Amino acid sequence: MATEWVMGIIGGVVIGIAVSLMLLWNGRVTGVSSIVYGVLVPIKGDLAWRWYFIVGLLIGGLSLKITAPALLAVEVQTNTWIGAFAGMLVGFGAMLGGGCTSGHGVCGVSRFSPRSIVATIIFMSAGMAAVALLRKTGLMI
Repeated sequence: MATEWVMGIIGGVVIGIAVSLMLLWNGRVTGVSSIVYGVLVPIKGDLAWRWYFIVGLLIGGLSLKITAPALLAVEVQTNTWIGAFAGMLVGFGAMLGGGCTSGHGVCGVSRFSPRSIVATIIFMSAGMAAVALLRKTGLMI
């Protein structure tokens, strides 16, 4: 198996190609939280492509699980309810921040959006502070 940094480079290139194609073909920025929100609170005539995107994400994950299960062999050591609650907090934070990491960090920063640059600096700093705090308290290894 390739080293972690090689997989990171490959993943970054694939993400870059995917978001570029989304912008070229659909004229939309790939902000996953906004895409999901558009399914939950639909606007007439703006729903089909969102469902295709979400189904594509699910099919991609399922395909990876079937073809290369070792890449997904991560043991999650948390309660399912805690994970679900954390996911809801992330969704709420994305709504407050006007977008998620894919919308701001990948698409917004690459388009030199000042709002996205500030948002990315804030969520990256908050994430680093949270990891440092959890490691210092022994709650995270």
